[in-house]
Amino acid sequence: MDFDKLMSAEQKMRIIQELVPGKQITLAHIIANPDEILYQKLGLDPAESHTGTAIGILTVSPSETAIIAGDIATKSSGAKLGFVDRFSGTVIITGTVSEVEASLKAITDYISGKLGFSVCEVTRT
Repeated sequence: MDFDKLMSAEQKMRIIQELVPGKQITLAHIIANPDEILYQKLGLDPAESHTGTAIGILTVSPSETAIIAGDIATKSSGAKLGFVDRFSGTVIITGTVSEVEASLKAITDYISGKLGFSVCEVTRT
């Protein structure tokens, strides 16, 4: 059947979206040597945008796990927290490429090993 014929001008389609959080890290990515504009658009300190720097992005659920990830990120290397959102589960860290990589590895290792979460591969651009 043709969808347009099913839906008249008077009818409205209702879509219900749900988030059913699992215990998982859905994104773990390193941006090596990002342009200064990316720092600015993310609200990060553009003074950190010099050679050898990186931005790490992490998305976790349940979202409160972002607090644990932020703690591990700062304790495992010299990386700095750029942003932690306990409502969306987003964590952004900055530092040298090796610091950001070490932090993401420490986070994924702990969260998978100790908390039993499913963890994605750490990717890099």
